[in-house]
Amino acid sequence: MLSRLNLKRSLALAGLVFVAACTTPTAPVKPAEVKPPPKLKVALALGGGAAKGFAHIGVIKVLEQAGIPVDIVTGTSAGSVVGSLYASGLSGIELQKKAIELDEKQLADVTLSTSGFIKGEALAGFVNQMVGNRPIEKLARPFGAVATDLDSGEKKVFRSGNTGQAVRASASIPNVFQPVAIGGRRYVDGGLVSPVPVSAAREMGADFVIAVDISARPQGGAGGFLAMFDQSINIMNKVALAQELKQADVIIRPQVQKLGGTAFAARNQTILEGERVALLAVPVIKKALAQKAGLIDAKRS
Repeated sequence: MLSRLNLKRSLALAGLVFVAACTTPTAPVKPAEVKPPPKLKVALALGGGAAKGFAHIGVIKVLEQAGIPVDIVTGTSAGSVVGSLYASGLSGIELQKKAIELDEKQLADVTLSTSGFIKGEALAGFVNQMVGNRPIEKLARPFGAVATDLDSGEKKVFRSGNTGQAVRASASIPNVFQPVAIGGRRYVDGGLVSPVPVSAAREMGADFVIAVDISARPQGGAGGFLAMFDQSINIMNKVALAQELKQADVIIRPQVQKLGGTAFAARNQTILEGERVALLAVPVIKKALAQKAGLIDAKRS
C-alpha cells in the first residue's frame, strides 16, 4: 500500500516537472528586420526665362512650406541665378526679400562690343556677394549651373569653381551678354542646349526631379528687347526642352505668358504665380514621391 502511494507521488511529481518544462519561457523570437524607407535624393531643376525667373522663388517658398526637401539644385540662365542663391542656403522668404530689393540697373554693365552689349561682370559680382563669395562646391546644397560651350555646342554643367562666373556663363544670352571665358573655353546661355536642366540633375545623382518650366511664350510682344532674344532661344530649342522634361518626375509650369523676359516691375506678380502653380502641384509631388519610394523599396527587397 505504501509502495503504491509512493508510486503515485512519484508519477505526480514527474508530471509536474514535465508541465513546468513545457511552460518554461523560451527565448524571444527576433522580429523580422524592418528596412527603413528609402531616402530619395530630390532635385529642383530651374529653367531659363530672364525676369520670368522670379516665378522660381514662389515655387521654392511653397516647397519649403509643404516640407518637401530639396537635396540638389540645377539651373539654366535665370534658373541658375535663383538656383545658386537657393543652393547657398537662402530660404524662399529670403529670396523674395532680395528680389524685391534688387535694382535691375545693378546688373546692367553696358559696353560697346560686337559680341554683346552687356558684360555680365555685374551679374557675377552680385551672385558672389549673395552667396558669400563661396565657390560652388562650398554651397549648402549641391548645385549645377548649365551653360553652352560656344565652340563645341556641348552642354557644360559647372559643379565647382567661381559661383558668379558659372552663373554668368549660364545666363549669357548670345549677342546680348558677352561670352564668358572659363578654363580656356567660351560659354554662353545654357538654354541653347538644356532649357530646363533635368538631365544635369540626373547626372548629379537625383532620384526624383521637380522641373520648373518658365519658357512659355509672352503674349502680345510683352517684355521688349531682351525678352525677344530669350524667346528666340526657346523657339530654337523646343526639341531640347521636350527631351529634358520627359526625364522629370513632376513638371511645374507657371503661367507667365503675359510677362516678358524683362518684366522686373512685375516681379511680385511673377512670384505669386509661382506660388499658385506650386500649391496645385504639392499633392501631385507628394503622391509621386511616395510611389517612387515604394518602387525603390521594392527593388531593394
